[in-house]
Amino acid sequence: MSNEIELIKDPGLPAHVHRSTDTDPKAAARAERQVAILFALSALGTIILIYSYIFIKDDVFVFIPILGQTHLQQLGIGLGMALALFCIGAGLIHWAKTLMPDEEVIAQRHEFRSEDEDRSEFIKTVKEGAAAAGLGRRPLIKTTLGAALGLSALSPILLLRDLGPLPKDDLSKTSWKAGTRLVTDPGDRPLRPEDLEVGAVAQTLPEIEAGAHRSLADIGKDAVLLIRLRPEEFNLDAERLSWTHEGIIAFSKICSHMGCAVALYEQQTKHLLCPCHQSTFDVTRAAKVIFGPSARPLPQLAITVDADGYLVAQAPFNEPVGPSFWERSS
Repeated sequence: MSNEIELIKDPGLPAHVHRSTDTDPKAAARAERQVAILFALSALGTIILIYSYIFIKDDVFVFIPILGQTHLQQLGIGLGMALALFCIGAGLIHWAKTLMPDEEVIAQRHEFRSEDEDRSEFIKTVKEGAAAAGLGRRPLIKTTLGAALGLSALSPILLLRDLGPLPKDDLSKTSWKAGTRLVTDPGDRPLRPEDLEVGAVAQTLPEIEAGAHRSLADIGKDAVLLIRLRPEEFNLDAERLSWTHEGIIAFSKICSHMGCAVALYEQQTKHLLCPCHQSTFDVTRAAKVIFGPSARPLPQLAITVDADGYLVAQAPFNEPVGPSFWERSS
């Protein structure tokens, strides 16, 4: 029995229909211009992205129907990147469909690994096919494609700027200092000890000057929870007890695990709970971790009252707030 595969004399394929760009030079030139326009639009999209990232301030908003108030910088970056990537893809598809070689080839079945001669011939064919794709004969496409790809490569390099600069000691400092009043969040209302009943919790921030702007970065570090217990319920050493006032104790609201907001207080057990990863802190023992992945207690803010009877900080936090990072010692 012969191992030769009998060829199919008539595979039933319809006759090949040539494209208009294969037979009409004007159609080919028009398709070339269309591909070049798509690549040029891609380059324009990258320029819009770069301009938006560098020159549009990050606090500018514009009103867009349906979308409402929209962050202009993010809108420019998103639209620019979408235009750049979409037009490169559309240009390559249009180029392949209209201008690249459109010849049907029937390849006979053979064993999986070709002979060395066939492999060498394949490499030669690929090189010839690349030449036949027309880059050498179509300088307009070559130029616009090079500009589009070259500019698009700048986008990820440009966005690397968001990785820096290094925070230095910014993550170790908050806005709290000796004498800073604790004010409600929201409301910015100073608090007196009598404003809190036993078992009550209040979220506070450091008082700022009238008309001053409170940045999100500061809020992310400065948020403090006030909790009032009966003084005899505390299990604290003398120093930690001196940081409380009439049963009121203050802790950073920023979880020491991953920086989430520790927003849940169980009044019966006197436990603070982080809802993100269930780290649990015992208020009576200076927010000691009793469950969950957090490795250290919540930083405690020493508090007292000023001459007017309002709650104020005795001093800044004695340690950095929030999760651990590479430059901190605790």
